[in-house]
Amino acid sequence: MGEWSELRGRVAVLQGQDAVDPDDLDLVWSQCRTVRPEEILGSWRGSDFATGHPVSSLLVGSRWHGKRFDSVEEAHPLICRDEAGELFSNAELGKGLASLWSVEFRGETTATMVYDGQPVFDHFKAVDDDTLLGIMNGKGVLVGGRHYYFLLERER
Repeated sequence: MGEWSELRGRVAVLQGQDAVDPDDLDLVWSQCRTVRPEEILGSWRGSDFATGHPVSSLLVGSRWHGKRFDSVEEAHPLICRDEAGELFSNAELGKGLASLWSVEFRGETTATMVYDGQPVFDHFKAVDDDTLLGIMNGKGVLVGGRHYYFLLERER
């Protein structure tokens, strides 16, 4: 548990920075444990890091709240807030829903959300029992050779 609290502390420091070097996130990613799709079912609140990646602006504009994994066959990549503040699954922006798979990424097999309507994958690893580090990967997502990094915290 001590190792996880140390890792969670490093993530918190990075979240508080005005500018984050993706190399620092790569290092944290390498220290997180892989997860199985069944381990991450449920609702998750999302946030990201100040890397300057354009996906961040897109998500802020959509009032992104997080992700919801109802089952391995039904995942909602973009849970957003409407004008009244109510949560909804923004399947239009996400070009459909998604599903969860075990996919190899950077030499490790871990839970990955595969989007139904676009060539995008969100790979997940555990920072701790209730926190996931995510890397968005796919066609059109790499900017300057860099992925989009985000954090998910389990909602109870």
